[in-house]
Amino acid sequence: MSRPAAERSPHPSPDAASGNAGSRAPRLRRTAAAAASAAAAVLALTACGGPAGGARVGPADASGDGTLRIGLILDNTGQQNFLNAPQLAAAKLAVKEINAAGGHKGKPVELLPARIGADTAAQAKELVAAKADVVIGPTDSSRAPGAIDVLSNARIALISPANSASGLSSYKSNGYYFRTSAADIAQAPVLVKLAKDGGASAIAVVFEEGSYGKDVSAAVSAAAKQAGLGPVTVAEFTPGQAQQAAAAAEAAGPDAVVLVSRDGAQGAIAELNNVGLAGKKLILSDGAINQYGSGLGSRALDGARGILPGIFASAHFQGELVSVDPGLKDMAFAAETYDAVNLAAVAAAAAQDDAGTSIASKLIAVSGGTAPVSGGALPAGEAAVCTSYKECSDALRAGKRPDYDGESGRISFDSNGDVTSANYVVYTYGPENLATMSGSETASRKGS
Repeated sequence: MSRPAAERSPHPSPDAASGNAGSRAPRLRRTAAAAASAAAAVLALTACGGPAGGARVGPADASGDGTLRIGLILDNTGQQNFLNAPQLAAAKLAVKEINAAGGHKGKPVELLPARIGADTAAQAKELVAAKADVVIGPTDSSRAPGAIDVLSNARIALISPANSASGLSSYKSNGYYFRTSAADIAQAPVLVKLAKDGGASAIAVVFEEGSYGKDVSAAVSAAAKQAGLGPVTVAEFTPGQAQQAAAAAEAAGPDAVVLVSRDGAQGAIAELNNVGLAGKKLILSDGAINQYGSGLGSRALDGARGILPGIFASAHFQGELVSVDPGLKDMAFAAETYDAVNLAAVAAAAAQDDAGTSIASKLIAVSGGTAPVSGGALPAGEAAVCTSYKECSDALRAGKRPDYDGESGRISFDSNGDVTSANYVVYTYGPENLATMSGSETASRKGS
């Protein structure tokens, strides 16, 4: 997550796996936590825009001890606590399947004991002491730097299943940081596509102050121009003070309005509704999606559309997770965690070594990425798409290069450790201002 505030997951509870789950209202959450500006402040103070790559693209000498150890950083406390269980269950499931397929070089993969806490640097230090080779986490983007700094210095690969702050793409990790979730700006072409599919030829972008609003609105404007939509009117607002931005958007006479917001979304929607720019004309970014109900005027969002990152978890995957944790009630970031663990194990298998540097050097290749690795050359062997550790191991034994596509979809890391394919669930609002899943979209770009 790029916001320390709420994560609204499109993934339903396990009991929604049967029947027409897509017709049900999604379980969307808005929980309280530190302000989103905290993430921006941390990244602004410590990010470094140095060259991408490092351990991701360099050669690595085998230095492991023969046992692949995977650690978890579970950083969700208070109202965010519900996010820990699905990640833990997914990691346990992945390790169970990996070991059933023979483990790493014939030895069982170890999932190190995890504890919950917001101090990710402290957790990272504990995992270094426990001889972790790769670590999965954290959830909150604002806490990622603490973990990255510790683990990159220890030459341990880190794969977050949830970080989405755009600034992390250029954070100095010496190539040890990856994420199976897309950066916030990846949603821009999907938001534009929704507007264009609705018949819009000119749009307005109304965005909330802060790094999330500025980054995503700039990306939406660029995507709109590339898609041939114009002119693009852009208006900024502060939470609770969206009247002027709504008026500026209305004066431009757009066919559609893209709202990029988080905490101030409800007030902005109300102001846009007052000037006749809500309902079918409104497209909501992932931060603005919520079940508003009676919190907004009657039919204010009737026909509005919006997106949330991720895909609808299959009934089979949900069932497997529940078999690990019978009390599991949410699937948020489970797919991304499951894929992170599998990718780490496949990378270790490809390197024939469990050391963090070896894993980092192979992750781009085994994810289907195309950035140069191992001193500038792509690994030999025909690429073979595989969806499990066993399938990927079989591909390696057959002399092929595994291309892991998992429960979260295609991944294809680039030289920044970012995914180059992002999946989104589309929601459409009804007259009661409640959203239901209505489709899916994918945004892809070439690796770099």
